[in-house]
Amino acid sequence: MILETLEVGPLAVNCYVLGSRDGGEGVIIDPGDEPDEIMRVVKAHRLSGKIRYILATHGHFDHVGAAKRLKELTSAPFLIHKNDLELLDILEEQAGYFGCPEVEKPHVDRFVVDGDVISFDNIELRVAHTPGHSKGGVCYLTEDRVFVGDTLFAGSVGRTDFPGCSSEELANSIRSKLLSLGDGVKVYPGHGPTTTIGRERRSNPFLVGLRF
Repeated sequence: MILETLEVGPLAVNCYVLGSRDGGEGVIIDPGDEPDEIMRVVKAHRLSGKIRYILATHGHFDHVGAAKRLKELTSAPFLIHKNDLELLDILEEQAGYFGCPEVEKPHVDRFVVDGDVISFDNIELRVAHTPGHSKGGVCYLTEDRVFVGDTLFAGSVGRTDFPGCSSEELANSIRSKLLSLGDGVKVYPGHGPTTTIGRERRSNPFLVGLRF
């Protein structure tokens, strides 16, 4: 498996380029910014012309800012959960709140739902709907990896002080969809370093408290 992490944009979002070494197909997860740099990595791994999907974990501007441009460059469809469609409609407002440049809204080609399986070559990503940080937040799981967006971080969890967020929903999402995974599953968050389910289960202060 090909897996490379790029830290992109003013909010330092982790964008992931994931691909198969067998057939050379791949996906891009959370293309927040810097489409030219993302495409440099795609080409370096010989995935140019073979990107099957552009996937968003949620609809905040810092995670989808390069999606429109990458659709033009790769012709790959853009996928997101329908409950975050309203966030795509206010990308300009989101970016302005953080003092960031305007973001172009990507066209949504398909909505993902809980339990979907996204396949490319010999790799499968299972979709888990994890609302809380946003209404349409999702995680993408392989057998031993999970790409969690802003649902969970190393030592922390996603913010719930934005409109449409819910701390109760986030707690339930993490408990039912992530902590149910094995301790050895590696966690790839939307910001910051990678971690594991076991490490967060044992030491994340937001997970060991009564709230969770």
